Amino acid sequence: MITSDAFRGKRYAILGLARSGLAAAEALLASGAEVTAWDRQDVARAALEGRAELVDPLDIDLTGYDGVVVSPGVPLNTHPIAEHAAKFGVPVIGDIELFALARGSLPQHKVVGITGTNGKSTTTALIAHVLEQAGLPVRMGGNIGVPILGEDPLPAGGVYVLELSSYQIDLTRSLDCEVAILLNITPDHLDRYDGFAAYAASKGRLLKMQSEDSQAVVSASTEAGADQASGLNQFVAFVDAESRPEDQSQWPSLQGPHNLENLQCARVACEMLGVSGPDIESGMRSFRGLPHRMEFVCEHRGVLFINDSKATNQASAAPALAAYPLSPNPRIHWIVGGLAKEDGLGECEQYLPNIAAAYTIGDAGPRFAELLEGQVNVHRSELLCEAVKQAVAQAVPGDVVLLSPACASFDQFRDYETRGEHFRQIVNALTADQSGDSNATGMDGR
Repeated sequence: MITSDAFRGKRYAILGLARSGLAAAEALLASGAEVTAWDRQDVARAALEGRAELVDPLDIDLTGYDGVVVSPGVPLNTHPIAEHAAKFGVPVIGDIELFALARGSLPQHKVVGITGTNGKSTTTALIAHVLEQAGLPVRMGGNIGVPILGEDPLPAGGVYVLELSSYQIDLTRSLDCEVAILLNITPDHLDRYDGFAAYAASKGRLLKMQSEDSQAVVSASTEAGADQASGLNQFVAFVDAESRPEDQSQWPSLQGPHNLENLQCARVACEMLGVSGPDIESGMRSFRGLPHRMEFVCEHRGVLFINDSKATNQASAAPALAAYPLSPNPRIHWIVGGLAKEDGLGECEQYLPNIAAAYTIGDAGPRFAELLEGQVNVHRSELLCEAVKQAVAQAVPGDVVLLSPACASFDQFRDYETRGEHFRQIVNALTADQSGDSNATGMDGR
């Protein structure tokens, strides 16, 4: 874990002991700090039994505390902890601020911070992968699900790559990223902010915390995002993905217009860190994507198999359908269905010309079949295993078998991860069987 003498002898209260909260508690204790911690769950508190004072920070006098560390999930606009801490002049911070305070104790390093509404996780994972493939020591953490304080410190010359949500930035005061990336900003999480402008400003604070000798990469894809770069003193590189088309076919896990912004911002950031052009291209080619987010499973006999199980509604499935346009015929064998969150096809409807066939599954399967019949070739598969078998039998070289269900998984699977893992297993089994059976049918013709 990451520790620092900066915390020795200081007092912190922690509210929320999930992954980031518990990692913060462990790092502070190991650094010699005094910790008061609380979580509503008994099992969460048990992890610190005998090592920290277990009491709700709302119930105590916070005089003399150096900070109240809260989970990003705590809504500061409504939760009483913010007002309570303010009475004692104690800052409310998060684990990312603790990391920022600990940086002086770490070997020489750089930090890349990535924020924006959409594309943060993919851009974060892509940058970390490219840097690692180029031979740099890398740690990835933050909103991507890895508490950075729980990671081992990097040796000198390393790079910490952090995905940062607006909630995490709200709890951060002094993180000066050597490279900060601001992707698009569109309305989201407005229940936590006093309007869209306040939400956009929260994202923009990542840039405003930078010093003059730092560098920023800002996407021009949304006006709200580009506006956050106004008045900055550091160098800012603007990326306009629409004006710089690229052949994305060479990067199987970076298909679609939404990924064009991600890969171009990642490219500029890696260049700022001194990675060569050939190393960047090589890293992008070998990037497999995040699990269950347009994840490249394999290519077999010219057919791509893509796991986009995390697409649990129409809006999140649409980018995957847009990623493989007519070339020259419809290419996508779309596996769709599950437990519907909404009726209709939504944003997916505009991409139906890209679909060679649809394979409907799960509780919403019959409804999707009704919506799609007459527009595309439909197979009422019911089960995921049957859908994959039918798609394998129909697909020809150049086609894409795509699991992008536009539905939740709970009718047949525990969660979208389990659904995606099941898809991988079926694909691997079927393609292995076909490779060993010269009489197997499907991939060589419709």
